Amino acid sequence: MTAVDPAAGPSGSGSAPAGDGRGVPPSLTGRTPVVPPARLLAELVPPRHFAGESFDTYVPDAAHPSQRATVERLRAAAREITAGGGPARGLFRRAARRAPVAVYLDGGFGVGKTHLLASLAHAVGADDAAFGTFVEYTNLVGALGFLPTVEALAGKRLVCIDEFELDDPGDTVLMSRLLRELADRGVALAATSNTLPGSLGEGRFAADDFLREIQALAARFEVLRVDGEDYRHRAVVTDADGLADDAVRRAVAGVPGATLDAFGDLLDHLARVHPSRYGALLDGVELVGLTGVVPVPTQDVALRLVVLVDRLYDRDVPVLLGGAGEHDLFSADMLRGGYRKKYYRALSRLGALAADGAARVAADPA
Repeated sequence: MTAVDPAAGPSGSGSAPAGDGRGVPPSLTGRTPVVPPARLLAELVPPRHFAGESFDTYVPDAAHPSQRATVERLRAAAREITAGGGPARGLFRRAARRAPVAVYLDGGFGVGKTHLLASLAHAVGADDAAFGTFVEYTNLVGALGFLPTVEALAGKRLVCIDEFELDDPGDTVLMSRLLRELADRGVALAATSNTLPGSLGEGRFAADDFLREIQALAARFEVLRVDGEDYRHRAVVTDADGLADDAVRRAVAGVPGATLDAFGDLLDHLARVHPSRYGALLDGVELVGLTGVVPVPTQDVALRLVVLVDRLYDRDVPVLLGGAGEHDLFSADMLRGGYRKKYYRALSRLGALAADGAARVAADPA
């Protein structure tokens, strides 16, 4: 097993994974990342997919005035958050910020909420803003403990939570408590959550759930409605057939930064790696090839796969899916159950990454 250097920088900055010297591509299952707490904290930044985005690169749709209004409100929020000197501490901070900014971006699928959230984080500054998904924060608490996580994040001016998830009561209570501790210390908060197209009330349904679940914090949050259509015009569920396994093997052969794994072996490996380390698992990886893709067997396996797909999407890593591809990857029961939003998001993201991978194969059929 090859351990990832714990001193390595944030995910994506490491060297390409090495093969076995005989032309066989390296595998993700051959990597066992060791990730120190300092790295987990350092990686709380907007993902590579949104690294270059700003309020200026968000183009509001004139047909939906709420988009421009949200941009202007977030610009003002950034000025409010950054007003004054460096982050205060203790009683001085609390006195200086009795009512820190707290905004929730409420909208449907694909209206640019993550783009806007990343833009807010960029406007506040890398040193003063933390940006992560709901799962990344719960994983951080699992790795560091609750109070050390509070202390680490309390030094920030802004904490951004992308894709706030309401499907796990225990995690929701944990995050509500974390946000309350941070708000009480004067830290500004910003959050989003995903609503599927066609869901009751579009984004408003998510906002009502969010405000109810965070309970004591609800009155502090300002809801910013972001109307609009999915700007990618993508299908929510992709059900594309897979590539031939031999085509996947040929496509990754000799490609720097490419990995090759049997799907079942990778799923087994994910059970042995903490989800907080999935980003490090992808250090230096530029293309992922998977053979023998079949429907995932159980919900715990499926949820680990969702986290991996999120990390792949954050890093814009194309994926080659052999076997059955995305066809029935998650069962009908999973897509009807309490975690359905996670699965739909994963299917959409994996479909985009698989399309990038398939285009690579088409461009180089040899």
